[in-house]
Amino acid sequence: MAQPNTSFLSEGSPPAHLPKPLNLFLILLKKKAKINKNVQLISLPRHNERVTEGTECEVAGWGWTSRTGHPSDVMMEVEQEVQSEEPCQLLFDNYQRQSMICVGDEYSKKAPYNGDSGGPLVCNKKAHGIVSHGLESRLFPKVFTRVSYFEPWIRQQLRRFALQELPASPSSQ
Repeated sequence: MAQPNTSFLSEGSPPAHLPKPLNLFLILLKKKAKINKNVQLISLPRHNERVTEGTECEVAGWGWTSRTGHPSDVMMEVEQEVQSEEPCQLLFDNYQRQSMICVGDEYSKKAPYNGDSGGPLVCNKKAHGIVSHGLESRLFPKVFTRVSYFEPWIRQQLRRFALQELPASPSSQ
């Protein structure tokens, strides 16, 4: 398993006025990850690129598989549909359309749940969202962090990572 070298959030963090949780965190690995069938690269959407209502996306995670269950031992994946903003605006006081995506519908009967926070929302082969939150009393809809809103901040952090001299790992000292 890839070990983190360090992580960044405090310096140059996402805008503080946005509601929490954003579930947006970048980690710098000690060494490059080995790309294989289990570890792949994914594209990020461009700044303010929006996935449209009705788009089918995949969500993955190790969260609970039922309300009385426990976290899954294997990664689960479910298809979810991007919704209009209205259901989330009605249900969540802190919903902000520029930085969030409303996902899921009552007909699919499957949704991200406890333990899935931070998992990806992949639409059209891009990481458009990150599982954020929902209401405990209902499965639909869920709120996802909109990755494209934070794309400039993410690129700024990646430039910082690239320019930073990496600290020596504890095992090499």
